[in-house]
Amino acid sequence: MRRIVAVILMAGLFCSPLAYAGLMDKVREYREKKQGTSGEPDTNTIIAGLKEALSVGAKNGVTNVSRVDGYFGNPLIKVPMPENIQKTEKMLRKVGLNKEVDAFILSMNRAAEKAAPQALRFFTDAVKEMTITDAVGILRGNDTAATEFLKSKTYNRIYGAFKPVVSSAMNDVGVTHSFKQMMDKARTIPLLKKEAVDLDHYVTSKALDGLFVVVGQEEKKIRKNPAARVTELLRTVFK
Repeated sequence: MRRIVAVILMAGLFCSPLAYAGLMDKVREYREKKQGTSGEPDTNTIIAGLKEALSVGAKNGVTNVSRVDGYFGNPLIKVPMPENIQKTEKMLRKVGLNKEVDAFILSMNRAAEKAAPQALRFFTDAVKEMTITDAVGILRGNDTAATEFLKSKTYNRIYGAFKPVVSSAMNDVGVTHSFKQMMDKARTIPLLKKEAVDLDHYVTSKALDGLFVVVGQEEKKIRKNPAARVTELLRTVFK
């Protein structure tokens, strides 16, 4: 009985509120038919299923953004020119310096791709620390409730570990050099104001924002697409 009730409850993760209410009616009916049994849902199964979904979604998300063009080739998460120097970008392109601008944008995205694998260990720790209260919140949440849980538990920790890695990666792929080269060109344009930007903070923040977008997409797949349920536990829970 516990397994059946747990499966019905987990189905609520990807149902509408109305459908979920119907599922809960079925739970109550089933309990009434099985008088004399505890009728309590198997919380271990619920938590195990959520942890499995989080682990798979996080791993897939990190893998997707860590490959070449993981950021640069994805319009949803591509790291763009910092907002406060977009005017500079426009002016540079007008005078034929597209190559320098494109090189700088590419280098920022390459740095993000290189740093992204560092996030996985923080996701793994957050999954291990999940409580029953966390599981209930995710169970009652929206299609990206698990991703939002991960973000609330890991963002600051990942940022702190990510930033020095991003800084090192930016040196490796030439972000600072590309930026300096681009801004040196900008100085030759009359009346164009030189703007300052904290590249380490900017690329780190954009890299993390993009990572959680992709993890959220992976969570939606697991909830809605049977083909994305790649383990037996996911197939059992998310029916």
